[in-house]
Amino acid sequence: MRLLLTTLNAKYIHMNLAIRLLYDLNSSYEGLDWKEFTIKEDIEVVAAACAGYDVVAFSCYIWNITPTKAVAKRIKELYPGVKILLGGPEVSYDYETVIADPAIDYIITGEGENPFQKFLHSFPNVETTPSLVYKKDGIVHANLQAPNFDLTTYTIFNPYRYDAADILKIKVCYIETSRGCPYKCEFCLASLDNKVRYIPMEATRRNLLYLMEHGRVIKFLDRTFNMKKDFTIDVFTFILANYKPGNVFQFEITADIIHPDIVKFIIENVPIGLFRFEIGIQTVNQKANLEVGRKQNFETTKRIIQSLQNHVEMHLDLIIGLPLDYMADVKHSFEEVFRLFAPELQLGFLKFLRGTPVREKYEMYDFEFDPNPPYQILRSRYLSPEELHTLTLLENALEIYWNGKRALNTLKYITQQYAIFDFLISLGSAFDTQVGKNQYSLDTIYTVLRDVVEQMYPNDSCVLQLVWIDYFLQHKMKPPHLFRELEGMHLTRIEAGKSITKWKLDIPIDFDFYHFNETLEVKLAKQVVSILYNMHNKAAILQPDAEVVGS
Repeated sequence: MRLLLTTLNAKYIHMNLAIRLLYDLNSSYEGLDWKEFTIKEDIEVVAAACAGYDVVAFSCYIWNITPTKAVAKRIKELYPGVKILLGGPEVSYDYETVIADPAIDYIITGEGENPFQKFLHSFPNVETTPSLVYKKDGIVHANLQAPNFDLTTYTIFNPYRYDAADILKIKVCYIETSRGCPYKCEFCLASLDNKVRYIPMEATRRNLLYLMEHGRVIKFLDRTFNMKKDFTIDVFTFILANYKPGNVFQFEITADIIHPDIVKFIIENVPIGLFRFEIGIQTVNQKANLEVGRKQNFETTKRIIQSLQNHVEMHLDLIIGLPLDYMADVKHSFEEVFRLFAPELQLGFLKFLRGTPVREKYEMYDFEFDPNPPYQILRSRYLSPEELHTLTLLENALEIYWNGKRALNTLKYITQQYAIFDFLISLGSAFDTQVGKNQYSLDTIYTVLRDVVEQMYPNDSCVLQLVWIDYFLQHKMKPPHLFRELEGMHLTRIEAGKSITKWKLDIPIDFDFYHFNETLEVKLAKQVVSILYNMHNKAAILQPDAEVVGS
């Protein structure tokens, strides 16, 4: 029997750990192969690559289930004898509509190691495989769930040893050190497995060392990496002793339970830029948190973020649409979290994932959600469709101007002086009206920003001057004069060697920019801000006493 383990990744840089683990565990089985595709690849190309196999097994998630089913259908049309097996979180719950699809023959629900191995060695007589859902004589059968896989088995395995080293360097490499989550957030599938199990530290160290040597970006899949203090510090210590230049490590952290010893260790030992923390705040509204079984102390979370923000790059998450979160609550949460000025703030909309309690209880809160993946909220008792649409406009502005790092100074100023939530809604609305889904240029981004600033704050020259500074900082060489109304701006060419020409742009402003940059306080004072261009890197602000000639 020939079987192909495969998946459709969201992007080329992503890698699927599940199919690598299954392949590594069963690599001695002759006829077993693995291959990855992306959701944007042509269906005909993917289907053709699956020719010659008796079974094609897909790893399924909310982002790839629709194209996966389309590929499965095409495989059946081209090669009717091929059997299609699905596994993964998207097909482990409420699978009735999936197995009803004529193109789908089998589903393995839940954790896949034990049932997949049984399926592989039993095919075609697979009816006794645990966790298997299958059709026979027009009737759907669902076998009892397999016991959890013994993670100590992974002591001798390395799921990435089959990848070329040059591939690992350009992709995100995923690693898990544990499974399960101690929390019961009702919108999250991880909450369904409350028993946390750890992979042996020996295996974690060995696989980490391999990825540090051959890869670059390493992302830990543990739902709460910092749950155990000693374990966390042990892993951090091992990384610090062995990481290579260019390595970046990303962890999902629950900030309000992080042990003080971990914080102290990071501040004293971890180089800036090495660690990236993803912290799910979701909402500041404590009533909404408790309504979905979530506990969080935001003041503690905020304090931890502030203490580590100069040592670790932060990625913060908010969820729109939780029960008891009205528009005013969303605004409060957004402004409180945005004020932390994390390098990235993700604004996600509540998704009703198959198997989660929030999906099962949707009628309690008058929720309506899209029946198709990713099952996003459409309305509720707390947010109307119009309000949710408004928040999508805010999300777009957030992505372009903050996460895209195109208006950092401007948005920090507005946060301190005005209401950033209201401004981003206006900015997102203007962008949608003037640009929509069309292609847009850098100049368009700043034209919309300038127009909204002038409309909302006509008597504030400081914020408009920050728009200019943000715009001119986006260029590597002498910038075009988009804002021609800026009087007194002066551009000077600076020779610095035979092959390099630098430019210095002087911009007159009405406040102390350098003081604002350090303290976020606005002190009115006539000042000139100088920006240096060297044709190779993005422009940089010069300190007042900086020497540029010949440097």
